[in-house]
Amino acid sequence: MFPYHPDPVATGAIVRSDGECSCCDRARGYIYTGPVYAAEDLRNRLCPWCIANGSAAARFDAQFTDVVDDVPRDRLFAITQRTPGFSAWQQEHWLVHCDDGAAFLGTAGAAGLAAYPEAWTSLQRELESWPASQAEQFLKALTKDGQPTAYLFRCRVCGSHLAYSDAT
Repeated sequence: MFPYHPDPVATGAIVRSDGECSCCDRARGYIYTGPVYAAEDLRNRLCPWCIANGSAAARFDAQFTDVVDDVPRDRLFAITQRTPGFSAWQQEHWLVHCDDGAAFLGTAGAAGLAAYPEAWTSLQRELESWPASQAEQFLKALTKDGQPTAYLFRCRVCGSHLAYSDAT
């Protein structure tokens, strides 16, 4: 349903809920819990169907992720206006690879990233300006459900895994 966020239920961006959607006025059994950039406070008030078809973005002039760089306009709109975002400790950002937005897979800790050497390498590059021992200590401290954490993505074109880290 969401090519750029293939399992928003697993990532926690969409949860089971009896709540009514502020866009379609229907209770569909699920509600979006992630960030919404709009004039009105819409957090926990939109269903995934209204996000997917673009009606929530159109009706409320909303976006679901704040920053996406270097992608063609049609993909930019698909990511920002028709894809559930995710919550990050700081400002989230969508990773791009092969001229397209990557698919968000969720948070990951150091142990989980061991299966994704390309993602680990992207995290090491992110910390190149840090003293080596400090960067190594930070990366070893990454945790899936706390902080610091990593946000894991997969390129939709070549299948490479990417990540960036974040903490308060």
